[in-house]
Order: sequence, then structure tokens, then C-alpha cells
Amino acid sequence: MQATLQLDKNQSCPRLDDRTGAVPVAHRIPFTLFLSGRFVQDNAAAVRALGALDFVELENHGWDHPNRMQVLSDKDVREQILRTDAEIARLTGRRTAFFRFPATNYNARTLADTEGLGFRVVHYRWEVGDPDPHETADRIVRETLEGTKPGDILIFYINGRGWHTAEALPRLIAGLRKNGYRFALLKEYLAENRSRFPDRDDTR
Repeated sequence: MQATLQLDKNQSCPRLDDRTGAVPVAHRIPFTLFLSGRFVQDNAAAVRALGALDFVELENHGWDHPNRMQVLSDKDVREQILRTDAEIARLTGRRTAFFRFPATNYNARTLADTEGLGFRVVHYRWEVGDPDPHETADRIVRETLEGTKPGDILIFYINGRGWHTAEALPRLIAGLRKNGYRFALLKEYLAENRSRFPDRDDTR
């Protein structure tokens, strides 16, 4: 059974939480980072270091995390995506292939804009809600182990708003492995499951 571990950046905190990122790095767990371009600028050294690791993906979350991209013009939607892609490429030499709409808010027009640029939109089936400070490490672990199904995208936050994420991740990873899961990079998982996720569909 497979699951993909994704660490995300929300709009409210510009700092990369080294403690959260250090957990999968220490265990060489494949994981994907969806980052805004401005966040990449603000955390350039850390992003460059993560970009040098072959088990880490760096992907696109828009330039400044606009929570309602569906109200932006086509020009502004394209700028959000291409400017972020260019900044990540400048720092790491990598181009992004996947895009996640901030707050998963989009419509048919913005989806078409994004796919027209060659990006694949990837969201998720559910999230634990680790930005809530009342979501304890024990609760994060329990909810994740009980809720995960084969093929799930597991999303947690890496910008200091995942209050107990770093504390929960070691137990969470160990528990999922004990339950028979292995972690895969997003691009590898989707490539292995093409029949389940056609190339142009919004993967949730």
C-alpha cells in the first residue's frame, strides 16, 4: 500500500519549520513540498538544501497564496504559477510539474489556465487540520492512522502553523509503516497509477 506525504505552506506564516522538515529527511522518507514563491524567497537557503535531496519534490502553490484564485484574471493566475516556477528553478535548478490551488479553491476557468501551462493539479481527499493549536500530537497520530486509506495524500504544514506536526510525525510514520504503508513521491505514485488518475483530472 502507498501513501504520499506532503508538507504544505499556508498563507499566515512566512517561516519554514526546520523541525517538521527534519523528520522525513532524517528517515529519508520521500515527500513533496508545495510552496509559494514568496515563501521560497523568504526561506531560500533551506529550500535550496531541500532541493538538493533526490527524495524531496518541490512543487507549486502560487506566488503569494491567494486563497481565492478563481477571482483572479487569467493573466494573474498564470503569473502566480509561472513566477513561482521560475523562482524555484532559479534557486534549485528544478522545474515544478504539479500545482495545488491555495485553500483548494478554483473553478473551471482557473483549472483550464493551470493545465494550459502544462501543470497537473493535485489536491487531497482529507486533512487532519494540524494548523489548529488544539490538535495535539496524539490526536494527529490517531486520526491519521485511523483515516488513511491506500493511495491517500497526507497533508501537513511546514511553515510553523503545524503546531504539533513535528512531534507527531515520527510516530505517524512508524505507525503507517507498521500498517503496511510505504511512502512514494507524488510523481512516482501517479506514474504507477495512471489508470486510476488520468493525466488531466484533478487528483484529490
